[in-house]
Amino acid sequence: MKQEIKFEVMEKDAGERIDKFVANCIDSLTRSYIQKMIAQENCFVNGKAVKASYRVKAEDEVAFSLSENVEPDIAAENIPLDILYEDGDILIVNKPKHMVVHPAPGHVSGTLVNAALYHCKSSLSGINGVMRPGIVHRIDKDTSGSLIICKNDKAHNSIAAQLKDHSVTRIYHAIVYGVLKEDEMTIDAPLGRDPRDRLKIAVVQTGKRAVTHIRVLKRFAKFTYVACRLETGRTHQIRVHMAHIGHPILGDTVYAPGRKSPVKCDGQALHAKVIGFIHPTSGEYLEFDAPLPDEFRHFLEVLA
Repeated sequence: MKQEIKFEVMEKDAGERIDKFVANCIDSLTRSYIQKMIAQENCFVNGKAVKASYRVKAEDEVAFSLSENVEPDIAAENIPLDILYEDGDILIVNKPKHMVVHPAPGHVSGTLVNAALYHCKSSLSGINGVMRPGIVHRIDKDTSGSLIICKNDKAHNSIAAQLKDHSVTRIYHAIVYGVLKEDEMTIDAPLGRDPRDRLKIAVVQTGKRAVTHIRVLKRFAKFTYVACRLETGRTHQIRVHMAHIGHPILGDTVYAPGRKSPVKCDGQALHAKVIGFIHPTSGEYLEFDAPLPDEFRHFLEVLA
């Protein structure tokens, strides 16, 4: 059975080619994959099949279908991993910026999963299916830092349960615009899809509860270096919460568009620094600290 995803075209998107429009809506799919699906009549506008060259109009109803074979064999790739810890149950890695965590239709190589398959061979949990073996949680493509990969289903279930009850320690470091006045603060604001822009998350009263605890590490003339501890783990949580209080993250082109930067940024200055949890077999609490990437440390040096 095919999976159908529906969208309504907004005024600001009017005039875009349908293949580009869909690519913007589903960023895990490549443009070439989308064009292939359109050619196979898997894309309808107002109930009619269209070509990739079709220009969308405001209020168009777009229905895009993923093919039934959306789970291809994922190849193991010899991609170097920065390993913080490893045993028979888990692998803790320091993910670099720009690396996607898991494959998606039309984007099946160069991901953390491809690298983990090569490193761990066949030893990865299978609970999340062939597209996400071993993956129990994720961080954004342009966010670096610590991530847990599970080697078996027992470990996966244990870590997933800890994530669900918010007992996993997750501390991110970020550089944000502006100078925060308080040394410590908590943002408790529900998050959901932005009703004005389907590609963004926003603070919405109908959203899910989201809590971020913030501690100032260092203040600069126009920026602040902060540690953000997640109580919950919603999509884009820190990025949206910081933007919500008027202090978006340096380099975040989605939630801080047009903001000037004293350094050249290639993605947001956000790093998953610390992760801590109860080991699924030993029952011991483990905590790991992922060193800041060179780019992040360079930012701090320039700002100082």
